[in-house]
Amino acid sequence: MDTGEGAMASYNYDRARGADRAATGAQDALLLAARLLIGAIFVESGFGKLMNLGGFAESLGGQGLPMPMLLAALGGAVECFGGLAVVLGAWTRLAAAAVILFTIMATLIAHRYWSYPPEAQGMQRIQFMKNLAIIGGFLALIAAGAGRFSIDGMMNRR
Repeated sequence: MDTGEGAMASYNYDRARGADRAATGAQDALLLAARLLIGAIFVESGFGKLMNLGGFAESLGGQGLPMPMLLAALGGAVECFGGLAVVLGAWTRLAAAAVILFTIMATLIAHRYWSYPPEAQGMQRIQFMKNLAIIGGFLALIAAGAGRFSIDGMMNRR
């Protein structure tokens, strides 16, 4: 019986292969869960912005942005409907790319932690880093696609 490094390497390899098999077998369900979890925050937040467009426009104007009402309507629509498309798995890659652009802009407008007073920098840095993680999730969806349990998946099966 081999109890040296070779046995440990084989054990780790076998465990990794099992994890790979499980993930591959559950890929469509995992992609559905990913879409629901990452898209939900955008649907909720975007819907809230669309329902209070004036308030959102005022906050954008307060940041010094031009045409705040137009940007508010555009941003709220991309956030809400792009998030909904991701949740449904409809035009997933395009929707994820649109929401990535929205997230980059929102991050650069609202979460420039380095420009906040020291007592607020920590929370803003967390928000900045959270948005980077969300962008990473959307990049993974662009790479993998929506999966079988989606409108895209149904259209591809036709």
